[in-house]
Amino acid sequence: MADLSKPNVPRFSVDVYQNAYLPEGGRAVDAIVTVTAAGGGAPGGAVTAPHPYGPGSGPSAAVVLMVDCSGSMDHPPAKMRNARDATAAAVDTLRDGVRFAVIGGTHVATEVYPGGGRLAVAGATTRAQAKLALRRLSAGGGTAIGTWLHRADRLLASADVAIRHGILLTDGRNEHESPEALRAALEMCAGRFTCDARGVGTDWEVKEVTGVASALLGTADIVADPAGLAADFTRLMENAMGKEVADVSLRLWTPVGTTVTFVKQVAPAVEDLTGRRTEAGPRTGDYPTGSWGGESRDYHVRVEVPPAHIGQEMLAARVSLVVPRPGDASPPGASGSGASTVRDPGAQGLIRAVWTDDLAASTSIAPQVAHYTGQAELAQAIRQGLELRKAGDIDGATAKLGRAVQLAGASGNADTAKLLAKVVDVVDAATGTVRLKAKVAEADEMTLETRSTKTVRVKK
Repeated sequence: MADLSKPNVPRFSVDVYQNAYLPEGGRAVDAIVTVTAAGGGAPGGAVTAPHPYGPGSGPSAAVVLMVDCSGSMDHPPAKMRNARDATAAAVDTLRDGVRFAVIGGTHVATEVYPGGGRLAVAGATTRAQAKLALRRLSAGGGTAIGTWLHRADRLLASADVAIRHGILLTDGRNEHESPEALRAALEMCAGRFTCDARGVGTDWEVKEVTGVASALLGTADIVADPAGLAADFTRLMENAMGKEVADVSLRLWTPVGTTVTFVKQVAPAVEDLTGRRTEAGPRTGDYPTGSWGGESRDYHVRVEVPPAHIGQEMLAARVSLVVPRPGDASPPGASGSGASTVRDPGAQGLIRAVWTDDLAASTSIAPQVAHYTGQAELAQAIRQGLELRKAGDIDGATAKLGRAVQLAGASGNADTAKLLAKVVDVVDAATGTVRLKAKVAEADEMTLETRSTKTVRVKK
């Protein structure tokens, strides 16, 4: 039987899906790169073949929970009670030995447990103490999310661990610090820890919550009914406890004359990684992907190659992974090219370019590329449609959201299609013919906006 206190270390693999053929003079090469981590995941997972870097005993981890305690959390009073219960449920889900702390967030960041700039070590006694401390949480004060993140970073940085993660809950807008202060906090914390962000109720700003998750390579979502917080926090902590390795980077090498147009995560959600590249050697760049357990993600890579003649072919890019060695606790902010990481020898793929005069071959789009191009357009159409709707541009909003309905239907994204149907009346999904609803519940609109980047995997 597997030791439940020692999760398995995942083994990575890389698969590349593309149509390598280009017409004469063609330059744009698209590929979908699927990265899979197998054999990791939640404690107690199946034991797999030995990892290429040797045996591992599972990662050490630290988690900081940031709970909004501003005055608005008392309206209605049940909201604060639900937040306390949700945080207690998350504490109960902590794996023994994990370092943790709880922060109460207002216009300042208060260490609720254990205090004194320390992290507690999860066990029966500390869980009970933490839940007792949570009972004293009360609402009052403002909201300064950047301040909470700074305090979380200081706490997490004090731990010599492999996985550093935050969970942030807010119910209001970041009104007690400037947007520049929040951006500065996110820039400082990026690469130092990952963070999931949740908005409860409907009085918070979607772009602030999704911005936190995007910058810190976590997830964002809405919990419109505070009664659902405990279940959501439990899932978040279970997912955090399933992470086995942090600071994994997608490494892209390109030959002379080839440039990287973009690198985007496209499943399970759309996230543009292009601007996060760090140089890792001649013509080599690393793109951060965060923490991994047993899971699979898809990335869309586009490179521009030098024009060539019919019959020529070339290696357009080599994709590999840079993974921390098992047992290494890299310092906060360490990148994939750091001394504590090595390139996984079993995880690489090749992106090719072949020039042909076969019109059918050169004009065919790989199904995976077509699917995720549509998913990225879907996310953009939703975002633009909702912005136009708020601005009062009925025709523009109708066109964009109609296109979103069409794309959701064509790609089989049933969850997004259901969310769209709460904002528009669908006349014909195939053609994208819709009418804006006269009245839309604020929670429905915020849910659609928050979840607009979630995608479905390409049909095999």
